[in-house]
Amino acid sequence: MSELRPSWATAPTASTAPAASEALSLDELLAGVPPVRETAVTEVALAARAGRRVIVLDDDPTGTQTVADVPVLTAWTPENLRWALQQDAPGFFVLTNSRSLSEESARALTAQVAEACIAAAAQEGAEIVFASRSDSTLRGHFPLETDVISEVLARHGQPVDGIILVPAYVDAGRVTIGGEHWVRTNEGMRHAADTEFARDATFGYRSSSLPEWVAEKSSGRIPAADVKLLTLDVIRSGGADAVRELLEQVHGGRVVAVDSATDDDLRIVSLAVLEAERQGRRFLYRIGPSFVRARLGQAATPAIQGERLRAILEAGVGANGRTNDDGSRAVGGLVVVGSHTALTTRQLERLRVTTPALALELDVTQAADPQRVKEAVTALADQVFDELGHGLVIVSTSRILVTGADGEASLALSRRVSAALIDLVRDVRSRIRPAFVVAKGGITSSDVATGGLGIVRSWARGTMLPGIVSLWQPVGGSADGIPYVVFAGNVGDDDSLAQVIGALQSSSLLPGKAS
Repeated sequence: MSELRPSWATAPTASTAPAASEALSLDELLAGVPPVRETAVTEVALAARAGRRVIVLDDDPTGTQTVADVPVLTAWTPENLRWALQQDAPGFFVLTNSRSLSEESARALTAQVAEACIAAAAQEGAEIVFASRSDSTLRGHFPLETDVISEVLARHGQPVDGIILVPAYVDAGRVTIGGEHWVRTNEGMRHAADTEFARDATFGYRSSSLPEWVAEKSSGRIPAADVKLLTLDVIRSGGADAVRELLEQVHGGRVVAVDSATDDDLRIVSLAVLEAERQGRRFLYRIGPSFVRARLGQAATPAIQGERLRAILEAGVGANGRTNDDGSRAVGGLVVVGSHTALTTRQLERLRVTTPALALELDVTQAADPQRVKEAVTALADQVFDELGHGLVIVSTSRILVTGADGEASLALSRRVSAALIDLVRDVRSRIRPAFVVAKGGITSSDVATGGLGIVRSWARGTMLPGIVSLWQPVGGSADGIPYVVFAGNVGDDDSLAQVIGALQSSSLLPGKAS
């Protein structure tokens, strides 16, 4: 076991800061770090049940892919928020899709949602804590969203003591060690800043060091030296008591960047946070997907398959009177692919090669011409409708990445493409009920859920692959019961999309099986 370093560090140690271009194994990154301190998930679950309810403001729907049996909202009316607060769960998600918005729009929306949540919690007599969930590869509106939530809480007499920054997504190989954020690639573990995600047209960045990244994203308003770093040495050697003692030193909304490489690391931090909150401290979480699971007191669950998957699919296509509008039972699934990451493109190619399906493409170069887009969507929707009663249909945006002159212009183009996908799915759903819908890409998943299918309330039932790819079960509305798969653009391997579709098709009412 290595010697315990000082409680707070502001820079990674030499042993965990190799050259930026070097790809290493996770074992190499963890060399010299204390061994994992195993922590029972039941201990965290018990504390979470007695703690504040977690309201996760998710900037796209992929944050749900680490949890099971958790409510999800896409609208924040008082009735919907109170419904979620009344469910037997230690927290729930509110899908804001703010990553697709401009800074100005994201600011206004975040304030609106936070105010609505505080009002609903007061009506229900619930103590709450906010989690601002964003991308595990460091993309999104930061520190804008945490600034806004902090301002809203302060207006309600609930000033934030600290911002807990935990971007880790353990299942997908995104971990933080010595303050450096790493991403698993085909070559090995690489600094986040050396991946394609750091070159994002809107949310790009240069630094993998979380303190320096905070300084970069805040344009220097938050100096790197002001960011406290909670290391694996402290977490694993000192445990929850040591972490809690350090959190008690945090005041004035100071950012705390948290190391994490396993679920056990996150459970220790969660126990410390829960105890500090029980004693009256108030935190705001800026997180990737993994901290949600730990803070809610959940363990990683097996992928949904077999009889359980079959039951969910059966409920969506025919049980309890859920049928197509003409009374028939749908057998075809719809796959909508919007993400342009290199990984998604490889997954799409593999799906097309391995799986019989009608593959259609929306030409994104037409996005600037509303009339051409409208005509293209109408033609595609007719083709989807004709085929969906018989088999699988894949609709993807063309693989040409079209960007604007700057980040705002690129977002505007993305919104126009998303609007076209929404119109297509809405048109198709008005005529036929798919056996299932899979949406690939974070913003795409949000837009298809809310605009295309009209999902307002849902349950995140679990994952289609271990730790990734969430399966939702909508509650009410025209999409009631239709299995909806949220598949992030940047997770899995080349075969993952084909594997998910294969599992859905093998459990669905395929042609010849319908009764």
